[in-house]
Amino acid sequence: MTAAPTPHPATLPTEAPRDLVGIGIGPFNLSLAALAHPLTELDTAFYDQRPAFHWHPGLLIDGATLQVPFLADLVTLADPASDWSFLNYLKTRERLFPFYFAERFHIQRAEYDAYCRWVSENLPGLHFGHQVDAVRWNPERALFEVDFTQLDADGEAEALGRTYTKNVALGIGTEPFVPEPLKPLADAPTVPVIHSADYLTHRARLLAAEHVTVIGSGQSGAEIFLDLLKHRPEGHEKLHWLARTEAFAPMEYSKLGLEHFTPDYTRYFHALPERERDHLVPAQWQLHKGIDADTIAAIHDELYQRTLHGGWPDATLTPGVSVRTAGRVATTKIELHLEHRRQSARSRLTTDAVVLATGYKERPLDGMLAGLDPYIRRDSSERPRIDEQFRLVLDDSVTGALYVQNAERHTHGVGAPDLGLAAWRSATILNSLTGKDPYPQPRRTAFTSFGLTGHEHRAPGPAQRQAGERGTMVKLQG
Repeated sequence: MTAAPTPHPATLPTEAPRDLVGIGIGPFNLSLAALAHPLTELDTAFYDQRPAFHWHPGLLIDGATLQVPFLADLVTLADPASDWSFLNYLKTRERLFPFYFAERFHIQRAEYDAYCRWVSENLPGLHFGHQVDAVRWNPERALFEVDFTQLDADGEAEALGRTYTKNVALGIGTEPFVPEPLKPLADAPTVPVIHSADYLTHRARLLAAEHVTVIGSGQSGAEIFLDLLKHRPEGHEKLHWLARTEAFAPMEYSKLGLEHFTPDYTRYFHALPERERDHLVPAQWQLHKGIDADTIAAIHDELYQRTLHGGWPDATLTPGVSVRTAGRVATTKIELHLEHRRQSARSRLTTDAVVLATGYKERPLDGMLAGLDPYIRRDSSERPRIDEQFRLVLDDSVTGALYVQNAERHTHGVGAPDLGLAAWRSATILNSLTGKDPYPQPRRTAFTSFGLTGHEHRAPGPAQRQAGERGTMVKLQG
């Protein structure tokens, strides 16, 4: 019988509470930690159960680039002079001149991952190998209690700890979304049905499969289809690409379209009634779920190249199709039952492997925040209300703030998971937390005027961020 972990002296609760504890160290909380670093009046700590920082390692395909410019790093759009900028990372690596001559506005994903790991390895106050188990409000101390388990190199529990903090920032990220019809197959270790998040781990196995099906019409699906296509023999590609969307559509990347990823639009969206926000988000899928034009062109070029000597590649691209059910055939094949809604037609597809490029969903907060449930105020769909400064709306008896990062699409719109708004959101949180303006916000960020009231051009000042505004923020939720 394994002995229960015992408290470690380094993780026992201390009398002095922290000003901020961050839970999760993905790009968003890493941005918050980097911008908090020069604010010496703040005592912060950030915890993550992983042993080290890694950003979507299964999708770091050779040549795949970010869909945002390099200026959308952890800090630059809030503090261009920060020591933790991407340009300073290049300087420390003596790579500024090569980058200058490369003329790359969109860097490769692998380079962004390396940059974030550089920050995570040099920024103080980050605690990897620490799994946060629960967050509670302690009314007697007027503080949050954060319980965690310290993990050893193998991920096994080593010690228990607790820290107290005035404020919390949740940045626990998203998790792969697997459609219901495919869950039983994805959960079976012997069946090659894998999510795109694990693509590189299984790439050799997929390339060796006789027939591969990719499901999903977004950027990840396109990149995986292209990578498989490039490495399959000409005339014997045996690839199938399916999507529920009506077309393999380009992402909206016009300059005015991109203004939906500005603070102006975020403030406009937040002020809309709940029912209007809920109608808008699914209708805006092409702002963030389409494919960049260069990837579409590369796929077409590769397919066209394979027609030069006559014949067509053995690759089928079919949009407008959904998977009704799925099952195994014998022990090595998978049968997908498909439906085309426009044609009212159904068919079956037998394949040897499936890649689910079906996106991600927000990780549920309920388990970790079970102790706070009585204090959390919810909307008509039982989702947490989140105010303009990214705070969960809590009962007035809770004097601390609980901020969220990338868990607020229902209140802040399509920009919630976008890297381009990371630094601005982190700056907004720190301005709110300190009651000052360590990171002054621009009054206007878009040429487009969203709405008629002008609210979208007003960045909140310190006076608007005091605790007394909480009732006003609840009203804005509709």
